[in-house]
Parts: sequence; structure tokens; C-alpha cells
Amino acid sequence: MPSLPTVLPTARTPDPMQAPALRWGVLGTGWIAERFVRSVQRHTRQRFTAVASRDAARAKAFADLHGIPGAYGSYEDLVAVPDVDVVYVATGHTAHLACARLALEGGKHTLVEKPIGLDAAQASEIAAVAADRGLFCAEALWTFFLPKFDVVRQILDSGALGEIHTVLADLGEHFTAGHRILRPELAGGPLLDLGTYPVSLATWVLGAPEEVLASGQPHPAGVNGQTSAILRDPHGNQAVLHTSLFSDTPTTAALAGTRATLSLPGPFYQPGDLVLTPAGGGTPVTYTEPRSAHDALHFEAAEVARCIAAGARETPLRPLEQSVVTLRAMDEIRKRCGITFPTPTRQN
Repeated sequence: MPSLPTVLPTARTPDPMQAPALRWGVLGTGWIAERFVRSVQRHTRQRFTAVASRDAARAKAFADLHGIPGAYGSYEDLVAVPDVDVVYVATGHTAHLACARLALEGGKHTLVEKPIGLDAAQASEIAAVAADRGLFCAEALWTFFLPKFDVVRQILDSGALGEIHTVLADLGEHFTAGHRILRPELAGGPLLDLGTYPVSLATWVLGAPEEVLASGQPHPAGVNGQTSAILRDPHGNQAVLHTSLFSDTPTTAALAGTRATLSLPGPFYQPGDLVLTPAGGGTPVTYTEPRSAHDALHFEAAEVARCIAAGARETPLRPLEQSVVTLRAMDEIRKRCGITFPTPTRQN
């Protein structure tokens, strides 16, 4: 049995500036698209050659702001242009399936903002189209591409935690009236926007759950307001998870094993610290990195570029099957809580 480390590993994440430069098109011009483009332009050699919105004026304003040469008033027009190697789908949740299909069927490698679909069936459909077309596809769940999570990966692979019996994770934020997360027709509620992070952490560490228990509380706006869930694996190990849009919560996580506990201070899904504490007490060991928040979105773009240049169709950092497993667990949570989402329509 390996001894507990006295110093945590360093991240093996390659320099994003060394990733091969590809030409990117962006579908959508909202909050996450803006932060993604800014981060990628600041920290990589990737080039944005086109952006599309259903509103041509918004596409033009976004393109002018970020120095992007091509602006299009429809997603179809962008997918048809030849100077785009990879499409980043940054639309609302309900359009992810349609836009991912559009990009893939148009012959473009595709990165889809999280969650990749509303449910496991949509995620599986996207994966099937990508495989049929022989194209790269991944979910842009940026957490798993961060240097911090490469350190977590190394700790897990080393067995330093022992047998992991417990995963704890929480993510709650307060939202005011008018935010899209409060709109039922846009698949609002905390589960897709926030809950994806705790659930994906749990399914990554413990695998697909054998049993899911969950309870929810409605929000006056007509969406789910908060959800708590317990995921149990075939060995009885458990993840205790919570997400809410009522309040700001600690947003921390912990992986508790028989030999040590790895704590992820809030916000656990962003760049920041890790603390390894031996079971029964002892001197904690800390990994520290700058809390750069969404300025770290470029790590996923660099990984996508490396994979595409190498001829890979998926990334080992977030294989599509893991995205499906996460959404399958979320499907069960929604079923237990009576949460329903609208049927998506194809976007033009």
C-alpha cells in the first residue's frame, strides 16, 4: 500500500499555448460564450473565425467586440462556411441537441456546452451522430480540464485515499427574478446549470449509481428550486449531493476514503486549492493554484485542439460515456423529484 504523500502532485496539463491552432465557430452569444472566447483568446493560439446568433445584430456586435471576422444570423449559415474546423455550441440547454446535430451533420468537430443534452437519451444521440460521422465531440464541462482536477486524478489513481466510501458536493447560488434559470420553458432550475457539477463529480469518482434517492422543493417561478440526492454505488458507497437557486451555499466538495480525505474548498468546480487530510488526523497537505474562475475556460479548448489534431474522436478527460452516465443519474433525480423539461425544438 503506498504511503500518503507529503507533497501533492503537480498538474500534468500541457501548456495551452502549445495546442495546435484551429479555427473556431461559436453558436450563441450569451454569458458563457463571451467568457469562453475571452479566455481562449487570452491564453491560447486558437482562432475564432465565425459567430452565429438567431439575431444577426447580436452576432455582429459579438463579432465586433471580440475581433471575429464572420458574423451570421443563423446557425446553419455558420456551419456551412469552410473556414471553421470546430464548433462550440453555447446556446441555451434546450437547443444543445439540435445545434450539436447541425454542427456534426455539417462535418464540424463539436464541443457542446454542459450539459451536453437535457437527458441521457439526447447525450447518447449526439454521441451516436459523432461516431457515425467520425468527428470529435465532447461536453464542455470545464472542471475536468482544469489543472486542479488533473491533480485530483493523480491522487485517485495513486490509491492515496484508500477505499472511497463518501462523496459530498454542494452548489447553490441565489438568482434574482428575470434570470433565465427561472424560466420553465428553458429547462430552468438548478439541476442543469449547477447540479451538473456535483453529479458529475460523484459519477466520476463512484461510477454509475445503482440507486438514486432524491427530494426537491419548488420555486415560485415554476421551476425546481433546490434538490438533494443520494447516489449509491453497487458496493454501498454513497454520494450526498445538493444544489439550489434559492441561496448561496458553501459550494464545497469532499472525497472521503479509508486512508485520507480530499477536500475541495468552494467553489470546488473552479480553479483553487485542494487539501489532503490523513484519516484520524495528521498534517494536511495542500495544493494551491490561482482562483482564476472562468478565465480558465481555455483549458478545455486547448484539449479539444490537441485531440482533433491527433485524430482522436473523444477526450479521455471527459469521454462521452461519462457525460451519458451523469445525465442518466440526473434523469433519475428528476424522476424522483417530479421535474420535467420542455420538448426541445430545432433552432433556426
